[in-house]
Amino acid sequence: MTQQNTPDRENNQEKDTKSETKTERLVELGSSVVTNRHGTIHCLTIIGQIEGHTNAPDSAKTTKYEHLLPLLASLEESEEVDGVLILLNTVGGDVEAGLALAEMIAGMTKPTATLVLGGGHSIGIPLAVSGKINMIAPSASMTVHPVRMSGTMIAAPQTYRYFDKLQESIVRFVAAHSQIRAETFRELMLRTDEMANDVGSVLYGEDAVALGLMQQVGTLKDALAALYRAIDEGKKRESEA
Repeated sequence: MTQQNTPDRENNQEKDTKSETKTERLVELGSSVVTNRHGTIHCLTIIGQIEGHTNAPDSAKTTKYEHLLPLLASLEESEEVDGVLILLNTVGGDVEAGLALAEMIAGMTKPTATLVLGGGHSIGIPLAVSGKINMIAPSASMTVHPVRMSGTMIAAPQTYRYFDKLQESIVRFVAAHSQIRAETFRELMLRTDEMANDVGSVLYGEDAVALGLMQQVGTLKDALAALYRAIDEGKKRESEA
């Protein structure tokens, strides 16, 4: 006996397929899509260690830059996505991979909002300031410190110049995408009286805002409200044009 697909059965199968796709996206990429009266918001997460050219240990929570780079490009080109919300809770990680992601986010024309929850440390700081709207939770912290490298290094002047240039790239990016002065950010990197066994500074929500590193202290509700306003204003400008 042949079973024929009815319209209801086909609709149910389509819904099941879409549900499975959303679940896979949430599990694999930590991202989800929500549509409401303001438009379609794509939410993605940057958590744990930002993985670069080598794989992190299996026990480590990671964000893989090779996953997010094409995803960000597709979000920018998508006619269905109106805004992007980026949730950050990262210890940092690969400097070049983190800067690549930050440059991608900063170069998007769609409304983007970043929210630091828990921590936005090290190379997570350029990511935190890369959105058009940048917020930090009151209890969240950000650790500012000089560039560190692991592995074998050649003790030569060229190595130190490379470190210095890479560090200056971070300073310039952060200063260009926030209200903090490059000199102030550099001073925070090199402080010796803040951390017991390291060089650098730890900033919490209000401190980061007071220094101009982040735009404001806020929660998920605040970040979404600001993102919705940006989307609504953009649509209004388009309709007037």
